[in-house]
Amino acid sequence: MKAIYGLFADRDAARRALAALSAESARLRLQPEDLVVISAEPLEEEGFGWKAQRTRMPWLSMCGGIFGGTAGYALASFTQRTYPLPTGGMPIVAMWPTGIVVYELTMLGAIVTTIVSFVLSSGLIHRGKRLYDPEVTNGKILVGVPNPDRSAQAEIERRLYQEGAEQVKLFSPA
Repeated sequence: MKAIYGLFADRDAARRALAALSAESARLRLQPEDLVVISAEPLEEEGFGWKAQRTRMPWLSMCGGIFGGTAGYALASFTQRTYPLPTGGMPIVAMWPTGIVVYELTMLGAIVTTIVSFVLSSGLIHRGKRLYDPEVTNGKILVGVPNPDRSAQAEIERRLYQEGAEQVKLFSPA
């Protein structure tokens, strides 16, 4: 991945640069949702850097819970039928003990599915080089364009400097 990015000292300059790049995204041949903003502290006030994202995590968690509950019932009923105990005329598969196993495995399925979908969707597991600059840990805000069109690099660099970037760098992993 190649990228061009600017380092900004304050939030307002970074916000202006992000808005300017988003406004000229068609002319610069880039997607506004692909712009990258990295900072050492959260920049969530006033929706800075937020994207209208939809997630499938609730649906995946529900499916994990349904799968866990089904597996719990199958496990409990299979065990009770495989090793039957004398029940004195009661059903072999007792619903109260089976219900406890179903409940616990439903919760386990939902929780594990939620954790796995969070880790995968958040990008915590990533292969290869990621866009980053050590100056971010010193309080700078990085606004970058991953994989810019070669013909638009000079214009992107000009816009970043125009909006207050202290430095503009090219990122090219070795």
